Amino acid sequence: MSSKLPVLFVTSRLPALAQQRLEALTDVEVRQHTSAHAISRTQLLEAVGVANGLVCILSDKIDAEVIQAAGPQLRVISTVSVGYDHVDVGALGRHGGISLGYTPNVLTDATADTTVLLALMAARRVKQALQTVANGGGGGFSLSTGLGSQFTGKTLGIVGLGRIGCATAARLLPFGITRIVYSGSQPRDDRARPLNAHYVSFEDLLKESDLVCICCPLNERTAGVFNRQAFAAMKSTAILVNTARGAIINQDDLLEALDSGLIAHAALDVTVPEPLPGDHPLARHPNCTILPHIGSATEETRNAMSNLAIDNALAGIKGQELMAKVDL
Repeated sequence: MSSKLPVLFVTSRLPALAQQRLEALTDVEVRQHTSAHAISRTQLLEAVGVANGLVCILSDKIDAEVIQAAGPQLRVISTVSVGYDHVDVGALGRHGGISLGYTPNVLTDATADTTVLLALMAARRVKQALQTVANGGGGGFSLSTGLGSQFTGKTLGIVGLGRIGCATAARLLPFGITRIVYSGSQPRDDRARPLNAHYVSFEDLLKESDLVCICCPLNERTAGVFNRQAFAAMKSTAILVNTARGAIINQDDLLEALDSGLIAHAALDVTVPEPLPGDHPLARHPNCTILPHIGSATEETRNAMSNLAIDNALAGIKGQELMAKVDL
């Protein structure tokens, strides 16, 4: 279709309500990759060459090559995610003239819910229980087998006390958690005070916590920080939950830690790669529970994220202030 309207390119199909809104837009020409398969590298490079705005998802690698391929008309990249480690912000800043939008706040509750879900699944050995049912129920009710643990009287460690970290801690307190510690680049007294959470070093958090929840962004400081040394510092009864980014954990070291009993269980919503192959040792490990990155996967949240991404893209195309903008 020939059009003089600015072009908004969307790299994947959106949830139903947001998709309806997208298709009804009249002030831009919408072009969209709607296949169930991820957009190819070639298609992405071609798209940024003509688009005025780009709506992408976290599996789209927006690196220096993509940014260099962008035509001078590209004014905004809007990612449907709160994390933006898939975008080369350095290259974007050097390019100049392209704003970066993201979707904070709207996925806090859904991701915190998933974090608690994984923690409970790990503590109550749900993976093993489901396998028992699938195998015919085992030997029936038993007082001594399939026993999990409770959070009553336990210490919770939150790595990264941001919005999701706070929401996770608030949800876990009613399960009997008696102490909350957190680590990060600096103390967050305003957020810690309502939770009576205590700022500690990363090393002390590992030593003290019965349940460790990773809620921090992926960056140079956090990449691979959960490695052999970190697992060796944790309690052998500790549970590790990750709903942030897969690359924060060294997965080879995690497998070794689970095999050797350095920690009790890992529960992951994020892995490297995604999806993790079904025959991967972690996917098959009895003490590792894995979900297919569903942290924000509710109708309410995914539609809210998509609508905010559309808002950011439209604002950028029109030269207006983005609703949620990353400072480059």
